[in-house]
Amino acid sequence: MAFPGSEDLVVTRATLDDWSVVTGWAADEGWNPGLSDAPSFFAQDPDGFFIGRIGAEQVSAVSVVNYGADHAFLGFYLVRPGLRGRGYGLTTWKTALAHAGGRTVGLDGVVAQQDNYRRSGFALEHRTVRFTGTAPTAPAPVGVRPAEAADLADIAAYDSACCPADRPRFLARWLAEPGHRTVVRVVDGRLTGYAVVRPALDRPRVGPLFADTAGDARALLLALGAQTPGGGITVDVPRTNTAGVALAEEFGLTPSFETARMYTGPVRPFARERVFGITTLELG
Repeated sequence: MAFPGSEDLVVTRATLDDWSVVTGWAADEGWNPGLSDAPSFFAQDPDGFFIGRIGAEQVSAVSVVNYGADHAFLGFYLVRPGLRGRGYGLTTWKTALAHAGGRTVGLDGVVAQQDNYRRSGFALEHRTVRFTGTAPTAPAPVGVRPAEAADLADIAAYDSACCPADRPRFLARWLAEPGHRTVVRVVDGRLTGYAVVRPALDRPRVGPLFADTAGDARALLLALGAQTPGGGITVDVPRTNTAGVALAEEFGLTPSFETARMYTGPVRPFARERVFGITTLELG
């Protein structure tokens, strides 16, 4: 089939069914998507997902998910291999970005595309390193336990302090999604961190890993490892969190690739030092 130019591209909002195709593209790129990510993503902003088509053929995609009045996050910027360089991606990108309105937009993009993102108004915040390896096998420390329904309010408050936007709809679905396992650390009756591990195409992905201290993060990661003894694990660590990088290295995890966290403008203050592992590269 001969594909025409970008002027013939029709960009529309995507359905959850449409997105299964895009998840397949992400898998082909080696992004290791979670097996049940999409319902949580759509729970936050079902209008934030876009597909570009030439006739009936899906050729491009991007998501721009809104979080409240001030923040949005861009992900899944993809064009089918063999159809790149025709303007399909840029047309889809521009259409989707309008959904953000005047919000600051963030993204985690491949480092090689930084200059292109910069030309679109994004500025570098930090690099993020994906660490992969075998899950630690030591016993879970005292004070860490599986999350319970009664923890949801405390987790949501803790999550809000660690993110540039509140995300209650996403979080409620993320914690409850089948296969997702959440652990919390409680010290003297106070939550000092929480973490989630979920099944993914290649190996389980940890995210978020939010904690007060490196000791709290270490305890949480050990607890997740105890649930997947001897299995693989992946965690995306901001390079600016040197304690997080050191923790990954302590457990023998090795870097596999980097992304660039970039924003179009200011974001509200949040506890960057507590972010030992970001939630997802797709939604921030």
